[in-house]
Amino acid sequence: QVQLVESGGGLVQAGGSLRVSCAASGSIFNISDMGWYRQVPGKQGELVANINSGGYTKYEDSVKGRFTISRDNAKNTVYLQMNSLKPEDTAVYYCKAILRMSRLSTYVQWWGQGTQVTVSS
Repeated sequence: QVQLVESGGGLVQAGGSLRVSCAASGSIFNISDMGWYRQVPGKQGELVANINSGGYTKYEDSVKGRFTISRDNAKNTVYLQMNSLKPEDTAVYYCKAILRMSRLSTYVQWWGQGTQVTVSS
Protein backbone atom coordinates (compact mmCIF):
# COMPACT_ATOMS: atom_id res chain seq x y z
CA GLN A 1 0.00 0.00 0.00
CA VAL A 2 1.01 3.62 -0.56
CA GLN A 3 0.32 6.75 1.46
CA LEU A 4 0.69 10.38 0.47
CA VAL A 5 0.72 12.69 3.47
CA GLU A 6 0.51 16.45 3.00
CA SER A 7 1.50 19.12 5.46
CA GLY A 8 2.05 22.85 5.61
CA GLY A 9 -1.31 24.33 4.71
CA GLY A 10 -2.91 27.08 6.75
CA LEU A 11 -4.10 30.67 6.83
CA VAL A 12 -2.05 33.50 5.38
CA GLN A 13 -2.67 37.09 4.38
CA ALA A 14 -2.69 38.15 0.76
CA GLY A 15 0.85 38.71 -0.44
CA GLY A 16 2.25 36.17 1.98
CA SER A 17 3.91 32.81 1.43
CA LEU A 18 3.30 29.20 2.35
CA ARG A 19 5.06 25.96 1.57
CA VAL A 20 3.17 22.69 1.38
CA SER A 21 4.86 19.32 1.38
CA CYS A 22 3.78 15.83 0.45
CA ALA A 23 5.66 12.69 1.40
CA ALA A 24 4.94 9.38 -0.30
CA SER A 25 5.60 6.19 1.63
CA GLY A 26 4.89 2.48 1.44
CA SER A 27 5.54 -0.04 -1.31
CA ILE A 28 7.10 2.27 -3.89
CA PHE A 29 9.44 1.08 -6.62
CA ASN A 30 9.68 4.40 -8.42
CA ILE A 31 7.72 7.61 -8.94
CA SER A 32 7.36 9.33 -12.29
CA ASP A 33 5.28 12.48 -11.95
CA MET A 34 4.38 14.31 -8.77
CA GLY A 35 2.12 17.31 -8.62
CA TRP A 36 -0.38 19.51 -6.87
CA TYR A 37 -4.04 19.86 -7.65
CA ARG A 38 -6.46 22.28 -6.02
CA GLN A 39 -10.18 22.18 -5.52
CA VAL A 40 -12.68 24.84 -4.50
CA PRO A 41 -16.22 23.65 -3.62
CA GLY A 42 -18.56 24.26 -6.53
CA LYS A 43 -15.76 24.84 -9.02
CA GLN A 44 -13.81 22.58 -11.30
CA GLY A 45 -10.50 21.50 -9.87
CA GLU A 46 -7.26 22.35 -11.58
CA LEU A 47 -3.75 21.00 -11.77
CA VAL A 48 -1.58 23.71 -10.24
CA ALA A 49 1.87 22.30 -10.91
CA ASN A 50 3.57 19.09 -11.98
CA ILE A 51 7.15 17.83 -11.91
CA ASN A 52 8.45 14.68 -13.55
CA SER A 53 11.27 12.44 -12.44
CA GLY A 54 13.72 14.42 -14.54
CA GLY A 55 12.78 17.69 -12.89
CA TYR A 56 10.75 19.11 -15.77
CA THR A 57 8.04 21.38 -14.37
CA LYS A 58 4.73 22.64 -15.63
CA TYR A 59 2.45 25.26 -14.10
CA GLU A 60 -1.10 26.43 -14.43
CA ASP A 61 -1.06 29.92 -15.96
CA SER A 62 -2.43 31.76 -12.92
CA VAL A 63 0.43 30.61 -10.65
CA LYS A 64 3.38 31.04 -13.02
CA GLY A 65 6.03 33.23 -11.46
CA ARG A 66 4.51 32.86 -7.99
CA PHE A 67 4.58 29.13 -7.23
CA THR A 68 7.54 26.78 -7.45
CA ILE A 69 7.30 23.01 -7.40
CA SER A 70 10.27 20.87 -6.43
CA ARG A 71 10.93 17.33 -5.30
CA ASP A 72 13.40 15.32 -3.29
CA ASN A 73 13.59 11.93 -4.96
CA ALA A 74 15.54 10.39 -2.09
CA LYS A 75 12.68 11.26 0.26
CA ASN A 76 9.83 10.68 -2.22
CA THR A 77 8.65 14.16 -1.32
CA VAL A 78 7.24 16.98 -3.40
CA TYR A 79 7.03 20.60 -2.32
CA LEU A 80 5.04 23.59 -3.47
CA GLN A 81 6.40 26.98 -2.51
CA MET A 82 3.64 29.54 -2.87
CA ASN A 83 4.59 33.23 -2.88
CA SER A 84 2.56 36.38 -3.47
CA LEU A 85 -0.56 34.51 -2.49
CA LYS A 86 -3.95 35.86 -3.54
CA PRO A 87 -7.43 35.22 -2.10
CA GLU A 88 -8.27 33.30 -5.26
CA ASP A 89 -5.57 30.76 -4.35
CA THR A 90 -7.78 29.64 -1.47
CA ALA A 91 -8.55 25.95 -1.96
CA VAL A 92 -7.89 22.46 -0.73
CA TYR A 93 -4.57 21.39 -2.19
CA TYR A 94 -4.08 17.73 -3.02
CA CYS A 95 -0.82 16.14 -3.98
CA LYS A 96 -0.65 13.36 -6.52
CA ALA A 97 1.99 10.87 -7.46
CA ILE A 98 2.15 8.52 -10.41
CA LEU A 99 4.13 5.54 -9.30
CA ARG A 100 4.61 1.82 -9.56
CA MET A 101 4.96 -0.58 -6.68
CA SER A 102 7.31 -3.01 -8.41
CA ARG A 103 9.40 -3.25 -11.56
CA LEU A 104 6.70 -5.30 -13.27
CA SER A 105 3.65 -3.33 -12.14
CA THR A 106 1.94 -0.56 -14.04
CA TYR A 107 2.00 3.08 -13.07
CA VAL A 108 -0.95 4.14 -10.91
CA GLN A 109 -1.94 7.60 -9.69
CA TRP A 110 -2.26 8.07 -5.94
CA TRP A 111 -3.70 11.03 -4.06
CA GLY A 112 -3.10 12.66 -0.71
CA GLN A 113 -5.88 13.59 1.70
CA GLY A 114 -5.66 17.32 0.98
CA THR A 115 -4.56 20.34 2.96
CA GLN A 116 -6.50 23.59 3.26
CA VAL A 117 -4.85 26.81 2.12
CA THR A 118 -6.76 29.98 2.96
CA VAL A 119 -5.62 33.41 1.81
CA SER A 120 -7.31 36.34 3.48
CA SER A 121 -7.66 39.73 1.80
